[in-house]
Amino acid sequence: MRTVWLALILLAALVVAGWLALLNLPDAPRKAATAPAKQIVEVVSESAPPGRSMAQPAPTGLLAVPVAGVARGAIADSWGDPRESGARAHHGTDIPAAAGTLVTAAAPGTVEKLFQSAVGGTTVYVRSAARDRTYYYAHLSDYAAGLHEGQAVRAGDPLGYVGDTGNAGAGNYHLHFGLTRTTPDQHWYEGEDVDPFPYLTGRRVAGSGGGS
Repeated sequence: MRTVWLALILLAALVVAGWLALLNLPDAPRKAATAPAKQIVEVVSESAPPGRSMAQPAPTGLLAVPVAGVARGAIADSWGDPRESGARAHHGTDIPAAAGTLVTAAAPGTVEKLFQSAVGGTTVYVRSAARDRTYYYAHLSDYAAGLHEGQAVRAGDPLGYVGDTGNAGAGNYHLHFGLTRTTPDQHWYEGEDVDPFPYLTGRRVAGSGGGS
């Protein structure tokens, strides 16, 4: 009988020891919390159109066509064309039209200068309200009636008439339209020439740029 009790006591001790051993086992490794994935936003930089420098701003708004009856699609790009046997490059857009065709303001502004020159002939310089652009109209045959310096004009207001004055060449009737980027303190004859073709047509072209 004593042997049975010893066996039972031994068995109980083994059960208790096993239970205690289970309590002392190390915790199972917990799965690490997954950090929320970062949202990846691809930033794509705006690149310049082929052949065009980013320094030349893309047109932000079309100008009005400054020659009556001329469609945008009929305007050709003449920026950079050779002049004087290649001695200089053309800085502007030539718009051919019949002699006496009405020339109107391409954009609102103030008539800053009416000027007669050997190169441009009868010319008009219109300055934008912010004084950051000058619109140049050259080779006119005459000014519109009553046009004067300091006059405020809106797009479409009459400025003059297509002619061949200055160095246009006899019978080569066209408007030379120029666009100049300026600072407010610069004079009507100062600034950086900009290709007006994209602003007149909405079409970007290779080779556009500034210069003097």
